Amino acid sequence: MATVELVMPKMGESIMEATILRWHKKPGDKVKVDETVLEIATDKVDSEVPSIAEGEITEILFNENDVVPVGTVIARVQTEAGAAVAASPATAPAAPAKPAPAETQFQSVPAPAPAKAETPAVQPSGEPRFYSPLVLTIAQQEGISFAELEKIPGSGADGRVSKRDILDYIANRGQQVQEPEVIREEPKAAPAREEARVSREVTTVAASNSYGNNVEIIEMDRMRKLIAEHMVRSKATSPHVTSFAEADVTNMVRWRDSVKKDFEKREGEKITFMPLFVEAVVKCIKRFPLVNCSLDGDKIILKKDINIGMATALPSGNLIVPVIRNADTLNLVGLTKQVNSLANAARQNRLKPEDTQNGTFTITNVGTFGSLTGTPIINQPQVAILAVGAIKKRPVVVETEQGDSIAIRHMMYLSMSYDHRIVDGSLGSTFLSAVATELENFDPAKEY
Repeated sequence: MATVELVMPKMGESIMEATILRWHKKPGDKVKVDETVLEIATDKVDSEVPSIAEGEITEILFNENDVVPVGTVIARVQTEAGAAVAASPATAPAAPAKPAPAETQFQSVPAPAPAKAETPAVQPSGEPRFYSPLVLTIAQQEGISFAELEKIPGSGADGRVSKRDILDYIANRGQQVQEPEVIREEPKAAPAREEARVSREVTTVAASNSYGNNVEIIEMDRMRKLIAEHMVRSKATSPHVTSFAEADVTNMVRWRDSVKKDFEKREGEKITFMPLFVEAVVKCIKRFPLVNCSLDGDKIILKKDINIGMATALPSGNLIVPVIRNADTLNLVGLTKQVNSLANAARQNRLKPEDTQNGTFTITNVGTFGSLTGTPIINQPQVAILAVGAIKKRPVVVETEQGDSIAIRHMMYLSMSYDHRIVDGSLGSTFLSAVATELENFDPAKEY
């Protein structure tokens, strides 16, 4: 027999942890290869984790709703295929000592693991610790200096500080600030503490009563909390600037109206405006590649792949951003199939983790909901996001060789928010104008 360890999978380059939503198996249950063992969630997508071996579940090391770093052993499967896992028998005897303390998630040495968890603040290698953007943002908001951050014990790989670590530290830090008051002179310390306690109670009561009586309090669901955190972090990370443009998309609207029935009959897919938007954006990114990058400290990471994310509404009202990979290699039919497939998978909760990873530029169609325009928030770690508004018929001045005239045209507003650390006003406005021009110059005789 051999023991196979099931670990928390890596869900993307920026994903360092995931939440266990539900276990489908319990200790003693039989499991087959690729059979779902548990469901997990990240700030990107919910996903099922399959078994990598056939056998019996012997141990489950974390509970539902636990937040677990990627790479951590979360369960063990005992299998008859001894030859499949050569090293497992050697590690199996040490297993009982490992799962007891949940805080030692990343420790792979069985016996000393609990002791190591007490002293992870100092890097064993002496090298500077890596801090995720989220941890640095929380530290900045809470007034934690870098020197103080270095002293926080980390439960992650190589002593890395996770979100839970810094939040636990902040909670204990608040308690520690009050400790010195007990050491001071008794006559003054007690009234001060009592006054502070009463003040906190009054504030809490006032806050709870401030809603009034005729209200309904709704708790955020998990995805809404993650979206809120992602949006706040994006605004804290990137200085946002938004530019606006207007496009006459009459030719594009008329072309779609003329081909949509034949397109669906021939390709088995309904053609929407989104593939046409993606096609125009891809052409402009090739001309202005700097909008297809990310920032790592003072390094600009220019992406050679053009992976377009498209914001999609879920039945719950939340948004998710599936990604069309290598959009520059797809023709209009391919883009249409990808757009429809990803949109349907999102609405039916069938997106895979890889479907939302590695986007380099995002498009959000606020016009779907009737909005003329919007000021979208950048989808980190990207540096730009384009919003397309509702297409409306309006009277506009049309310039012709015979002179100006007023005509009814299909008009649309576009807006683009961009990270001003990388994309300045000149580039941002030029790129947006190029997209608008691309849409205006749509070929009414286009073949697909």
